[in-house]
Amino acid sequence: MFAISLGDGAELKPLEPWRAGEFVEHIDRGRDFIGQYIGFADVNKDEESARAFLQAYAEKQAADGGRIYGIWLDGTLVGGVLFRIFDAAMGTCEVGCWLEPSATGRGLITRAITVLIDWAVEERGMHRVEWIAAAGNTASISVAKRLGMKHDGTLREAYPYRGVRHDEEIWSVLAPEWRAHRER
Repeated sequence: MFAISLGDGAELKPLEPWRAGEFVEHIDRGRDFIGQYIGFADVNKDEESARAFLQAYAEKQAADGGRIYGIWLDGTLVGGVLFRIFDAAMGTCEVGCWLEPSATGRGLITRAITVLIDWAVEERGMHRVEWIAAAGNTASISVAKRLGMKHDGTLREAYPYRGVRHDEEIWSVLAPEWRAHRER
């Protein structure tokens, strides 16, 4: 369909249901790493479950309620970004991300999320873009900071995951702040 270059041999493309086999292979390579903070690593265990997961996002996209994109590095799916929530009527959305270990430290998430926020703010008129991260996920929080987001607050023990309740940090950037950040 389309591919957006992220530089250094990386591309951002739609992650569609027909890519379920490739998606589950990617999750298998990074399952433990991805699964530290992201629950879908536990859910996508085979091609059937991966297809159902990606189909749910295809349906979200058709309803204008979310979207999912993969990040390919030199032709291999290594991670992705998404609009977990997309509410055009309210002018708010939530972005998220994941990577397998081999792709970390290259700035891929920062570049890919920049593409998503640019589109959300400039093309779709979003006013507020949110980022939610487990308080212990320092890598994710660092990306939010690089994107010029502000820490709105911490929801204490808000997220039950693998039998433990975790704090969640809420970060956001407003459209005028995003434009100022991009000008710098």
